[in-house]
Amino acid sequence: MVPDLQPSAPLTGEQLAAWVHDARQRTMDLVADLDDDQLVGPVLPTVNPLIWEIGHLSWFSEKFVLRDALGEPPIIPHADALWDSGAIPHDTRWRLSLPSRKETLAYMAEVRDRTVERLLDRRCTDVVRHFALYAVLHEDTHTEAITYTRQRLCYPAPQLPDLVGTSAADAGAGPLPGDVEVPGGTHLLGALRSDPFAYDNEKWAHPVEIAPFAIARAPVTQSEFAAFVDDGGYTRPELWGAGEQWLRSSGARQPLYWRREGDGWQRRDFDGWVALEPHRPVIHLSFWEAAAHCRWAGRRLPTEAEWEVAASAEPGEGSLRDVRRPHPWGDEPTAPEHANLEWRAMGTVDVAAHPAGDSAFGLRGMIGNAWEWTASTFSPYPNFEQDAYRDNSWPWFAEGRKVLRGGAWATRARYIRTTYRNYFTTERRDVLAGFRTCAR
Repeated sequence: MVPDLQPSAPLTGEQLAAWVHDARQRTMDLVADLDDDQLVGPVLPTVNPLIWEIGHLSWFSEKFVLRDALGEPPIIPHADALWDSGAIPHDTRWRLSLPSRKETLAYMAEVRDRTVERLLDRRCTDVVRHFALYAVLHEDTHTEAITYTRQRLCYPAPQLPDLVGTSAADAGAGPLPGDVEVPGGTHLLGALRSDPFAYDNEKWAHPVEIAPFAIARAPVTQSEFAAFVDDGGYTRPELWGAGEQWLRSSGARQPLYWRREGDGWQRRDFDGWVALEPHRPVIHLSFWEAAAHCRWAGRRLPTEAEWEVAASAEPGEGSLRDVRRPHPWGDEPTAPEHANLEWRAMGTVDVAAHPAGDSAFGLRGMIGNAWEWTASTFSPYPNFEQDAYRDNSWPWFAEGRKVLRGGAWATRARYIRTTYRNYFTTERRDVLAGFRTCAR
């Protein structure tokens, strides 16, 4: 595993080269045990054929680093017709004449090696380094997606070498009930121009006024959500509001990977079934399921601005201090004691785990373990500046997607920070998403 996981300053060519190697190796490790049929899989709207996805990651790196930033010719002349996600419709990806597994892996290795060579060249420019970092973080997004695709397709849990693991104290830390009062005030929402890296949808920091609010110290747990299910939560239309149409069309009566077994619930963990772990955060929930639980509990979802304040701000004298932490715990680089990231537990851990990662207000698990739905619709900030990769944000602003914050157990530590905005359509249940609530 590569250390120095969240940069506080621009990365050197050597550091970036190590990240390129690390990101590509994680992709390869995540599919190494799958056979050729599993690398294709069924046509589903929420996943890609994995053989296409791993080729796309190398194409992305080649296009932005080797071709666009360095002006080099394509390694495969017709690569754009195979792996350009902005031009190839989703269902078409299963019908392409793709290179074989052996050829795809060779292409992945060649792009990696050429990129590393360019980064280690003393003539390497800041533009090349910027797009190399962009490509690494893009690959980090997809390695998380490959992980939950394996869950969606009922494949075994990936066998990943050299993981740090998690402690028994983290695994059995228990619940963390109660709310924290957060004072109102002015907060700069978004990324600063001085930050080492930011995506376009984080640009740029702008002041927002926040009223005082109370937010749960921890995300909603499996046992808390089971109480909603057992109380008929999926059969009570008055709890679902605008989500009632989704409830009817989906036919959902419990979370996606749950089943009733005797007097209790089980959840599917990759290709096996386990009893619910009562104090772990509930995940694989749609936005509508989270919102319905909030109505049932007399609570609400936080806005993304409230979430960011709770994660990154510090209390002052009756207001907020003029401070923005890059991580809930402060400026210190992410370490295993701070958060459940990097596949260390190969799943979630109890919500009371990782007290070293608490925010200034005492909120836990705001980085890692489970992505958290917010009430906010994904939209551009007032001074939005589009990235060179147009498809990162711009096409999705008009789709009514909701913002998620915080990262999950399969998120890379170098990838996540308090300003990071994830976004999914409201019906998605396959992603590693849960939620925490605010008092009304």
